[in-house]
Amino acid sequence: QKKKKKKFQPEGITIGRSPYAWFGSIADGDVYRASLATGRGRVAVEGLGAGRSVIGLKIDRQERRLFLSGGFSREIRVADVRSGKIDALFTVGAEGSMVNDVVLTPEAAWFTDSFRPQLYRLALDRHGEPAREVVTVALGGEWEQGTDFTANGIERTPDGSALLVVNTVVEGGSLMRVDPRDGTARRVDLGDLAIPFGDGLLLLGRHLYIVQQQLNQVDVVRLNAAGTRGTPIARITDPRFRIPTTAAAWGDRIYLPNARFDVPPTPDTEYDAVAVDRV
Repeated sequence: QKKKKKKFQPEGITIGRSPYAWFGSIADGDVYRASLATGRGRVAVEGLGAGRSVIGLKIDRQERRLFLSGGFSREIRVADVRSGKIDALFTVGAEGSMVNDVVLTPEAAWFTDSFRPQLYRLALDRHGEPAREVVTVALGGEWEQGTDFTANGIERTPDGSALLVVNTVVEGGSLMRVDPRDGTARRVDLGDLAIPFGDGLLLLGRHLYIVQQQLNQVDVVRLNAAGTRGTPIARITDPRFRIPTTAAAWGDRIYLPNARFDVPPTPDTEYDAVAVDRV
């Protein structure tokens, strides 16, 4: 377990090619970089202040940029890994929007909005440079938007042809396959598995890890290549789980931050991350 500095309130995690984990803070948008070998770390990107969270985040393959989801600030931020400075900032959505999670594809960074039926697409050129504007993609098809929190984690299908998004409303919690061209969503057949507390998603090969935060468990499903159906193959539980929210992999281990949403985030609240074996 890797202890976080006090007052840092983690939710998202990303790991690149190097053995370091990057955590985003709900409290003020700090990004904390920790060694997977020692657990020691530091704030690598200074946040923009209270109310300007970082929820989900992803580091690019070159380990040059961090793509940050700004929660209720409605901000999408791109940070330079070396300098720690914010290179680009976009305000998206409308009042009440919440930019929650992000996934990187070769062509774009895709972000979810938990309170509006839409995704945000930030195009990337062949060098990974972000575009100067964000495109909003409306969700349709079988997508159902609740009156409250709806969309959460996001990933790619194994064949890269579509996006996978957690929807907390459809049939009590479902995984939706979204066509990135037009936003058409279809429910992924996961058999009897419901994901009412589905949060972060992690795809390793054809195995999709679905973090169910309030249940303190991670459900693992084997997807077909197109991501239209999946078979539950394992459920990971651990006594160290304290509302884990997201997941990232290094080697044969999965790392999950404990968000501890069941306790008040006081200056003395301790946070950590847990490592478990891959399935």
